[in-house]
Amino acid sequence: MTATPSTSSKGNSFKALLPFWQVTFASFLGWFLDAFDQTSLMFTLPDIAKDLGCTLSALGVALIAQSWGRAIGNTGWGWLADRYGRRMAFMTGVIWFGVFSAMTGLSHSLLMLVCVQFMFGIGFGGEWTASASLLMESVPAWTRPMASALMMSGYEIGYFAAAAAQAFILPHYGWRVLFFIGIAPALLAIFIRIGVPESPVWLKNKALQQQNPTHTKQQFSFKFTPAALQAIFFMTFLEFQKAAIYTFYPTILRGSHHLTPQQIFLPIAIYCAGSFIGKIVCGWLAEIFGDTKVMLSAIGIVILTIWPFLSAHSWNMLLCAAFIMGAAASGVFALVPYYLAQRFPSETRSFGMGLGYALGSIGQGIAGWIIPFIGRTPTTLPLTAEAFVISSSLITTGIGMIKPKELPGQIMEGDEKSTAP
Repeated sequence: MTATPSTSSKGNSFKALLPFWQVTFASFLGWFLDAFDQTSLMFTLPDIAKDLGCTLSALGVALIAQSWGRAIGNTGWGWLADRYGRRMAFMTGVIWFGVFSAMTGLSHSLLMLVCVQFMFGIGFGGEWTASASLLMESVPAWTRPMASALMMSGYEIGYFAAAAAQAFILPHYGWRVLFFIGIAPALLAIFIRIGVPESPVWLKNKALQQQNPTHTKQQFSFKFTPAALQAIFFMTFLEFQKAAIYTFYPTILRGSHHLTPQQIFLPIAIYCAGSFIGKIVCGWLAEIFGDTKVMLSAIGIVILTIWPFLSAHSWNMLLCAAFIMGAAASGVFALVPYYLAQRFPSETRSFGMGLGYALGSIGQGIAGWIIPFIGRTPTTLPLTAEAFVISSSLITTGIGMIKPKELPGQIMEGDEKSTAP
């Protein structure tokens, strides 16, 4: 992959993104709300298991159900976004996941929780797919790494907000109240409807469809090119790694390190601070060195940091590792929208990005079931997660080092006019 031009030759990407603040902010906020709702489940797994009378391993079924729902949402919403517009799919996704997040708080059996999480996953995956393609197609080409990083940094802010909320809500009001807050995304849908314009790339392709019937027939002809296959396999193992890193991080802090819900707030807050800083830094570095070099370097840091992150006996080392792991592991995901957008043509970009994330979601769900199944005790759970992180990181690195001959989305319609001032 060719590195993008240095920011010194292009200007300030933050300043260049100001005219596109509505779509950037909406994409950020969508991922923020996604994160709050999803990580609320992670924080409350021990409480839900106790209330529903099941084991932590049994709750892994709910995580798998959510991952399959995300896979359907990623691909289904990707198809909708390619056919009917990115903005409409974005609005529908945020309303959908907000409703089913609130319904999670009404679950009174494991079966109901599994069904609700499956439906929640559909909206969760659909929202990301539509918003990521909308953002990447709306901003100037050279600012896409930073726009990608800003969007994905919403996850850490949502994670932090959920950590703060659970520290206050869990001891006094119980786990269900956390999920009732999930109805908030309806407000974002109003903002998208009023303030966010449709993707100019999608509008241009829609105009071509109306002028050229042949173009219309070819529009939904998805091809598994080498770049597309790389994106799919890369995301599968990257999401597997992600699940091993932090899906059970709050549970490990409470079980293996014997911390209370209030005490786990500090390491998680430091993790989120590192994640936010790491994503912005990785976005900036990708503008200079290219996304592949930055992502693979961050994965290398993940491998070196995973043991102290989950198993350090020193409190200070645990906190230090939380910051470094947040910066590295989340820094990789800062560039995922940009990485995926380059590997699919405009006609099927949203579907392709959704498919890559969909299979990754399944990988995350499988890891969410296997890790607690193997690591059934507070002693073996962190060791199991560490082994999964190292193995999946090595595979992801190997896939990322492959250089496809062609990146169909590296240059999008209108890019020749999207130069910096």
